[in-house]
Formats: sequence, C-alpha cells, structure tokens
Amino acid sequence: MPIVLRRLAAWFACAGGVVACAVALMVVASIAGRAAMSQPIPGDVELTQFGIGLAIALCLPWAQLRGANIIVDFFTQRAGAGALRRLDGLGSLLLAAMVGVLAWRSAVGAASVAEAQEQTMILGLPMWWSYAILSPGLALTAVIALVQAVLHWGGRPAFVEAE
Repeated sequence: MPIVLRRLAAWFACAGGVVACAVALMVVASIAGRAAMSQPIPGDVELTQFGIGLAIALCLPWAQLRGANIIVDFFTQRAGAGALRRLDGLGSLLLAAMVGVLAWRSAVGAASVAEAQEQTMILGLPMWWSYAILSPGLALTAVIALVQAVLHWGGRPAFVEAE
C-alpha cells in the first residue's frame, strides 16, 4: 500500500476522531445547558448531523485500509487462498465503484443544493456543506479499495496491520 495513502487515511481518521469528540462535547454542553438553565445550544441537532456525517466519512478510508469491514465468510470458509484473494479483490473493486459513485454524486448534490441556496432551519447554514463534506472521505476510500483490488489480485498484502 503506498505510504501516501496510509498517511492520508491516518490524517483523515484523526480528523474524524477530533470532529466526533467535538460533537460529543457540544452535545454534553447542550444537554447540560438545557437541564441547568433551559438554554440548549441553538442548532445542536443540525451541528450533530453535520459533524457525525463528516466523522464517519473521514474514518471510512482508515477502516478500509485496515480491512476492518465486516466479512461474512460462511460460504468461503473452505475456499483456498487463491480463491479468497480473487474474491477479496472483487469485493474491493465493487466497494471502490460504490464509494466512487457516492463521492461523485455527493459532490454533484452539493453543487445542486448550493445552486438552490437551501439552508438549515435553525442556524441558516448552507445545506450543500452536508453533501460536500462527504466527498473527500468517500473518494479516498474508493482509491484505497481500488489499490487493494490490484494488490489482492497480484498476491500481495492489501491490508495494513497495526503499527
């Protein structure tokens, strides 16, 4: 696996973790404000939706890089190493295609929503942000999965082990 993809995935995952922690702190502050002073953080639900969507999209490349997806191997338990490698390559290729389409369509959706100038109800944030923040993580996941498909079919290790 190219080092640049490993580093990008690690940086994306760290950023996703920071965003998830920030959302958690904001939710705690909003609940505490609501309970103590009847003053929640305005737009806390909107911010939570944006933040968690971003955190998930940023963490997907790392999960793919590490092979941390759920694998159902009921039908392939007795398959040989070569057959498993080919199937893993096919699975990686299909995943690359799927998240590649999702990255593309979320970018197109962001442009469309930006053109319509839609905004969130409470904070008035541009809705296109919620689409645009998904694209980088999905695109990196697609690239990693595509490289993994090639590595699987070439008989080389495709998943990065814990360092």
